[in-house]
Amino acid sequence: MVQVYHQYEYMEAGCDEAGRGCLAGPVFAAAVILPPLFFHPLLNDSKQVKEEDRTTLRGFIEKHAVCYAVARVDHDEIDRINILKASFKAMHLALDQLKKRPGFLIIDGNRFTNYNTTPHACIIQGDGIYASIAAASILAKTYRDEYMIRLHDEYPHYKWSSNKGYGTRAHRDAIDTHGICPYHRRSFQCTNISVGELED
Repeated sequence: MVQVYHQYEYMEAGCDEAGRGCLAGPVFAAAVILPPLFFHPLLNDSKQVKEEDRTTLRGFIEKHAVCYAVARVDHDEIDRINILKASFKAMHLALDQLKKRPGFLIIDGNRFTNYNTTPHACIIQGDGIYASIAAASILAKTYRDEYMIRLHDEYPHYKWSSNKGYGTRAHRDAIDTHGICPYHRRSFQCTNISVGELED
């Protein structure tokens, strides 16, 4: 069962991203502030939750969160500044959009760039430990998946409706056949990569 807060002195926001390991499309990030009694039995790291349950959780999070925000950094900026910096920028953009100012941040992973003067803690596998990070992972994942499904209509041969831009065999085979498209990340190796790029 995930915990609600990492600390109790300040209002706390959890942050996570989705799409960092993809070959195509943007990286999304979400920031979420939850109330003290927030609970849902299915809430966990988005990668551990079934797709239909992620949809249910998204509605629950959006209804019951104190506030939340979702932001993205597109493929061309990922190529310009690199994926790590783009992930941090997406988190910062999400934090900028929160209707309340958190006094403390908890970030999934082991690295982050300071957001203004707000103190933060990086939590490895935090999306399976803290509810606000898990909620952020659900929002970032579901919003990004919807975005990639829309892009699939433009380039159906890459099968983004199912692989969401990750380096699956079907996606790599389509790149071998059709080449890359404007939404592919030029800074990523889009051919001759290992099958099943890990989601993060």
